[in-house]
Amino acid sequence: MFDKISQNKAEIFKALAHPTRLNILESLRGGERCVCEIIEEVNIEQSNVSQHLAVLKKLEILSSRKDGLKVIYKVKHDEVFQVLNLLDSLISNQMEENMALWAGLKQKRAGNR
Repeated sequence: MFDKISQNKAEIFKALAHPTRLNILESLRGGERCVCEIIEEVNIEQSNVSQHLAVLKKLEILSSRKDGLKVIYKVKHDEVFQVLNLLDSLISNQMEENMALWAGLKQKRAGNR
């Protein structure tokens, strides 16, 4: 049972590990969007965006619906944004730590002159 759950988690993390897919998810923070809007926001060719959307939909991260000729996508579960927020927080903390290390290094170099 744990193997199946771990495999599922790994597949989701693998899907989230691609910058284009992260950009697509960020573009959907404001709600559902048609493919044409997503293409404009992420500035990638339609065929490429469509492939990434298919990966996210296959893993049930996204859902879609037809509206006339348009396909509208949305994030299926808001917890995805919580994961993205946690990643933003982690990156921010790492940057703050690195900046503090850099400041200490600069101060040490200045003291050795």
